[in-house]
Amino acid sequence: MDTPAIITLTLNPCVDVSYDIPRLIEDQKVHANANRLDPGGNGINVARALKRLQTPAVACAVLGGEIGDLFTRLVAGQIDRLHAVRITDETRINVTLLQQQPRAQFEVSGIGPQLDAATLRQVTDVVLQRVGSGFAVLTGSRMPGVPTDYYAGLIDGLRAQGAQAVVDAQGEMLEQAIAAQPFLIKPNRFELEQLLQRRLPDTAAVVAAAQAVCARGVGWVCVSLGAEGAVLVSATEVYIGQAPAVPVVSTVGAGDSMVGALISSFALGHAPADALRLALACGSGTAAQPGTELFDSAALPELLAQTRVSAGA
Repeated sequence: MDTPAIITLTLNPCVDVSYDIPRLIEDQKVHANANRLDPGGNGINVARALKRLQTPAVACAVLGGEIGDLFTRLVAGQIDRLHAVRITDETRINVTLLQQQPRAQFEVSGIGPQLDAATLRQVTDVVLQRVGSGFAVLTGSRMPGVPTDYYAGLIDGLRAQGAQAVVDAQGEMLEQAIAAQPFLIKPNRFELEQLLQRRLPDTAAVVAAAQAVCARGVGWVCVSLGAEGAVLVSATEVYIGQAPAVPVVSTVGAGDSMVGALISSFALGHAPADALRLALACGSGTAAQPGTELFDSAALPELLAQTRVSAGA
């Protein structure tokens, strides 16, 4: 059986600049120990993860200006295929500071250009045409000019042609996407708490909250819990995963790596428990990498051996 087509959508890509610094001092110039440039944006990171998992995918991204050109050069070889929707405004820049003493991580996210209705129609056409009846990953921050119901409308279009939508978003955009009943969403605990307007103090509370979201028509809810692991829940199944212990260097891209692993697994017809196991291994592997670097594929067998997944009630 052929693997279903997969497309990731990044409305607001960026060039990620990361600096390893000894210490951030107010009003003082700080000299970096190391720095790196990476193509960024949640959907792009998902596509990078899929490439490392040897799962073919198309990455659709809205790119513009000289930063967009730099992005295109940086991403070459890191994803299977790039479909760029070009605009005139500049693609944004994000900055990550990795402080050594005391250990801390600071992130500054650029705003990004404003998208007009014509560009959004072009993006919608690309996604629907390229995905067929496969999987479309809708993830990332909302750019100026993008209506909060954009993902919801795209989910409706995907369903009409037999495709599955995977959503990793926040706030009103996530709320409206849930109403459109996607195949899978992947909030973290904080995002789920914000969505439901209540605290989720333990795993049992997280599972119950995820089940409540599934009752609204979402196929699967995967909630990441940081070092505690993650849960994967449907209307009839619950899986609880314990992440392998790794030295956390940078959490940038860890959630995107999990999304890539989940989609790779579901597209290949793997069991949900195995999908969660791979997601936790990939997410933990990414957390052990510096800056915006993703997991090392060669380390996955060892990480998988340390990952525990059990069926819940």
